[in-house]
Amino acid sequence: QHEVGKPLRNCYSLPGLDFTYGMYVHKRDGGVAEAIGHWDAAKPRKIKKKIMPRDFLTMNPGAVEAGCTTAREFGLYYKFMDIRCKEEDRFLTGWVSKIPADMTFGRPARPSTPIYDIIQHRYKEMWMEHQRARTIVQKIEKKKLDQVRGNRTTYLRTHPPPVKEESFWHPARFEKV
Repeated sequence: QHEVGKPLRNCYSLPGLDFTYGMYVHKRDGGVAEAIGHWDAAKPRKIKKKIMPRDFLTMNPGAVEAGCTTAREFGLYYKFMDIRCKEEDRFLTGWVSKIPADMTFGRPARPSTPIYDIIQHRYKEMWMEHQRARTIVQKIEKKKLDQVRGNRTTYLRTHPPPVKEESFWHPARFEKV
């Protein structure tokens, strides 16, 4: 049975007082003195020369001038006349070249709210004017809906069709009589 007024005991035994929780790092666990006195310097990496992509904009016209017509001939031309893009041209291809030099990326900052307008409750007044204009428009639309919509009969009463003149047409054989 549970002991009254006491929390339940768990079944785990805790380690002794000399136990340290967490992971002990031998290399960098020297405290503040080591952090200030011994800086870890990053070793420079060996820079691998990047293989630039092929410059098809230059190779394609050259292949056509050389008389290549089939895909196999184009492949052989690309194999023997391997022209690569220059390092500078890598950033000037496509849509990047159309961006102005002084353009910055990201979302522009919001303009600051004029505190004078806040103090004078100008935004409330603008909202009230907007609501008044909206109610006026709603009333006008409601009046338009309240009117009876005319149908073909009412239209023909107000705009009667022109009267057709009777033509006394007779067959041609009776005309010479």
